[in-house]
Amino acid sequence: MKKALVLAIIIMTFALISGGAMGAKVLKVGTDPAFPPFESTNDKGEIIGFDMDIIKAVAAAVGYDVQFTAVAWDGIIPGLIAGNYDVIASGMTITDERKQSVNFSDSYFEASQVIITMKKAKVLNKLSDLEGKKVSVQIGTTGDIVVSEEVKNVTVKRFDLVPLALQELFNGNVDAMVIDEAVAQAYAKQFTNIQFGAPCTNEDYGFAVTKKNAQLLADLNSGLKKIKADGTYDKIFAKWFVK
Repeated sequence: MKKALVLAIIIMTFALISGGAMGAKVLKVGTDPAFPPFESTNDKGEIIGFDMDIIKAVAAAVGYDVQFTAVAWDGIIPGLIAGNYDVIASGMTITDERKQSVNFSDSYFEASQVIITMKKAKVLNKLSDLEGKKVSVQIGTTGDIVVSEEVKNVTVKRFDLVPLALQELFNGNVDAMVIDEAVAQAYAKQFTNIQFGAPCTNEDYGFAVTKKNAQLLADLNSGLKKIKADGTYDKIFAKWFVK
């Protein structure tokens, strides 16, 4: 009888432990992997980048596993609201307009927009330099917003993917392209025939969650504080930006 009781207790304990492991929280992350060095796809088909390393570290700090989903940029917020994933980690600038649809974590990266031109052309440093010109952007990005709202007499050509907007510049169909500075730096290393000027905006990236997911927002902010305090953030930053 005692042996049977002990065996039963062991089985129940194992079941509880296994159940806890099976029930580990999984954080589903939506991202547009065409925005290096923040998110891109490597030769193995894996989504990698600064954002990916940061969100993995943040998630681990507060007890989550992570699962990535590749999403087109123009559908990334609708996909979050529809429940296809729990959070957006995709170089998303915190703006008042986006705050109407989603809630943002604390800032995890300070960014800026720059103007890319071909090296045979003039370096452009100010948004006003784009007046009377044709400009390519990724649709729905901060670059799209600032050019559309702040530049007079400009023709804006919008593309679903950053590489397509850049190709339009290569093809000579636009005079310039507006994109985040860190992304411009990554492409300038790959393509030596392009250049970019001084930053013409200042902005912050944040992780986006739905309005109703207050607990996840608190967890993300908590995890972000932890990795900044213990040096993890600095190590990841150095990996992607300090050479």
